[in-house]
Amino acid sequence: MGGRAPAERPRRTDARRNRERLLTVAREAFDEAGPDASLVEIARRAGVGQGTLYRHFPTRTALLTAVLADRIETLCRQAAELSATHSADDALATWLRLFLVHARVNQALAGTLMAEGPESATVACHEVITHAATGLLDRAQREGTARSDLTPDDLLQLLVGIALATARDGDADQADRLFALALDAVRR
Repeated sequence: MGGRAPAERPRRTDARRNRERLLTVAREAFDEAGPDASLVEIARRAGVGQGTLYRHFPTRTALLTAVLADRIETLCRQAAELSATHSADDALATWLRLFLVHARVNQALAGTLMAEGPESATVACHEVITHAATGLLDRAQREGTARSDLTPDDLLQLLVGIALATARDGDADQADRLFALALDAVRR
């Protein structure tokens, strides 16, 4: 052994299935009731006992982190797919719209994690999103469709600002108008 930690054993098929079902139900529950959704109800709707829920996610923060990480993974995968299939300008614009929707939908979840959760989780999420934005923006800047003085942080902060300003009243039309203005500012 020589001081090395044993390799993590692969999860049993039923354990993987339970974890995925819990995440699916938790996403729905958090969308419906916010980050304070009942964990007992999540376990019940997933068809598992509370012990199974807590084995996979020992705390509410662990479950919130897993749901948000899954959503961010999807968002970043979409950045890669868009980059591979769209022009630089279209890929950037489409992904920025997806990011705005993500920021609006997940505002309460992220806010709860920042208030309660470990800082490393929110920092890691920010780094992954920034990396995705960097790839898209760099490509658009190289091809001359995006302003060269923009940074990924500029774009993300601008869109988070739009999300925060429009999420409370649920005015999607205003979010769309502000997004169009922001996109005009991005383009050369």
